[in-house]
Amino acid sequence: MARMKGDPDFLGEVRSEMTDPRVWIDRVVVGLFALLAGLSVVLFTLLADAAESIFRAMYGGWRFWPLLWTPALTAGVVWATMRFAPGAGGSGPPQALAALDPRLDAPSRSALVSLKISLAKVLAVTGGLLAGLSIGRQGPSVQIAAGVMYAARRFLSPRSGISARELLVAGSAAGIAAAFNTPLGGIVFAIEELSRRLETRSSGLMLGAIVMAGLVAVAAFGNLSYFGRIRIERVGWGVLLPGLMLALACGLVGGLFARLLITSLFGGSDRFSAFRRRHPIRFAAACGLAVAVIGILTQASAVGGGNVHTRTLLGGQAPDFPLLWTLLKFVATWLSAWSGVPGGLFTPSLSIGASLGHDVALLLAPEYATVLIALGMAGFLAAMTQTPITAMIIVMEMVDGYAMVLGLMSCALLASLVSRMVSRPLYATIADQLVARLTPDATARTPEQQMAEPPAPPAPSPPAATAAPAPTSPSAPPAAPRP
Repeated sequence: MARMKGDPDFLGEVRSEMTDPRVWIDRVVVGLFALLAGLSVVLFTLLADAAESIFRAMYGGWRFWPLLWTPALTAGVVWATMRFAPGAGGSGPPQALAALDPRLDAPSRSALVSLKISLAKVLAVTGGLLAGLSIGRQGPSVQIAAGVMYAARRFLSPRSGISARELLVAGSAAGIAAAFNTPLGGIVFAIEELSRRLETRSSGLMLGAIVMAGLVAVAAFGNLSYFGRIRIERVGWGVLLPGLMLALACGLVGGLFARLLITSLFGGSDRFSAFRRRHPIRFAAACGLAVAVIGILTQASAVGGGNVHTRTLLGGQAPDFPLLWTLLKFVATWLSAWSGVPGGLFTPSLSIGASLGHDVALLLAPEYATVLIALGMAGFLAAMTQTPITAMIIVMEMVDGYAMVLGLMSCALLASLVSRMVSRPLYATIADQLVARLTPDATARTPEQQMAEPPAPPAPSPPAATAAPAPTSPSAPPAAPRP
């Protein structure tokens, strides 16, 4: 059969693959850095879990010890981050999202993602967990893996055709996949949050990075669901009304949480925000003291990511004070982020959502407690991030809830829609603020914004040539603009 114009030349492609060793060297480099990205997330996970365990052991020795330890270490972490690695601040995904912005040059991008920033992020988040703050490690894993993957550009040949943007997207997706042990969640997160448009080559690079990083995570922790496996044989119509009420509650509370964070971190004009700008170290210590008090009130169940509490709820065990715990975890997470200590929001959001689902179950449908807990996790995460597909996939893979696909999808979608009526997208808004600080021209437009603008009207044709006017006296110089 004759080859048509535009069809790939099989023999030519094979010949090119076999005769150009640089192609295979570039592929080996990408694969090696993908493995390093997965290994960095695994080591970070071990350090973070060890730090949280050490804090709980210290709390078990003397329950009032956090009143001194937490404020001191919180202030120390904030000081070290501001002094040595300002780019390591924040939760992680906004920094990776900002690094993808085409308005940033190479030095500005390296201020957000690099090997140095990844190392500083590991140490700062570990310090925050050791202090007993309400933060998680999954969000920072995005920035850590992206920084490791971004370093591969120095070893790639110009003919590789792999851009910095493709490396960042692949590293971020690999970070999510390795942190949650959810490969599908990493893929959807990259498409829904980081990159709205993926080319064929980009998707292949991303999948390869996820596979490499996922293999490292599975080899270290096994192929297990993050919060265990729940079994739901049949869901009746009785869960419809409680599920609807839960989705609305998650949307409202999650949207309020996102709006509160945006206002606190960037737009606050109150006396607390003014004090934070003048004395960031003292403010961090005050936030640490407030979180320590919450930790004592909740017997240390509201500190860290809240994994133990979520597993307890999914296991069918009711907490001592269910309605109050949700509010305290909400406040502890907000204060931990406001303090300036780097830390993730994914796991605390899942914990708040699980507690909110348990509260709704106690009020409306105790027999559907497990179902509503899983729905609350997906709903609150979707409301906080406003990425419903990512939230649904992550929760589905973490709890092995494939029988709840439609329910998780519906709850996440409705909660995200309600959240959009309350707040702007959290990660995108923070990323825009970071770009505005790093770019010399903060009003620079992205290519998408330029394409969305209407075309400029054509310039009028020049008039016909006429006789030159008589010379006149020179006009006065224009007045200077007012300050």
